[in-house]
Amino acid sequence: MRHVVWDMGGTLIDTYPEVDRALARAVHGPEPTVGQLREVAHLTRISSAHAIGELATRYGVDESRVRAAYDDLKALWRRDPAPVMPGAREVMAAVRAAGKLNLVVTHRDRASATTLLEGHGLQVDDMVCAPDGYRRKPDPQMFVTLLNRHQLTPSDVIAVGDRAIDGAAAQAAGVRAYLLVTPGIAVPTPHASAIAHLTELLP
Repeated sequence: MRHVVWDMGGTLIDTYPEVDRALARAVHGPEPTVGQLREVAHLTRISSAHAIGELATRYGVDESRVRAAYDDLKALWRRDPAPVMPGAREVMAAVRAAGKLNLVVTHRDRASATTLLEGHGLQVDDMVCAPDGYRRKPDPQMFVTLLNRHQLTPSDVIAVGDRAIDGAAAQAAGVRAYLLVTPGIAVPTPHASAIAHLTELLP
């Protein structure tokens, strides 16, 4: 195994289903259709901020209302966190057993990220959060920070994410990237290898 740099939402923690549902309800009402959920899913795979702005514009809804739905969900996660992505615990355990590091780079604020990790008892060796003053992906700054902090060779590290910007940031830092893709949701992977399940990383 190699050291692993994890993205958080949509990769380590299965946040997308709940985010998609919350945003869809904010613009379509309490029972969004499968098609409406899929529309939101295509937007959130770019970013939650993009989805909030785009949905507000498309449906003439005040953006603050859509954002409030997202903020309410994050508050709910403090009591009832989104589930761990299938296979994540197994991969993290294999990394740890091999004497390697589980690291996290995320756009999520540190309080929210810590809540999700602690809510599931997930232990990571280090975490860099963009709101702490780092440039957001696809800029490689967060990856480079972790490589330098732990004196890691890029060839001994892999990155796992779920969006094209995850792959682009990893590649720019010299790290091989894998993207966890959602069936039916097209995500461009020019900078990464696509996987359907995290356990594909184990070999």
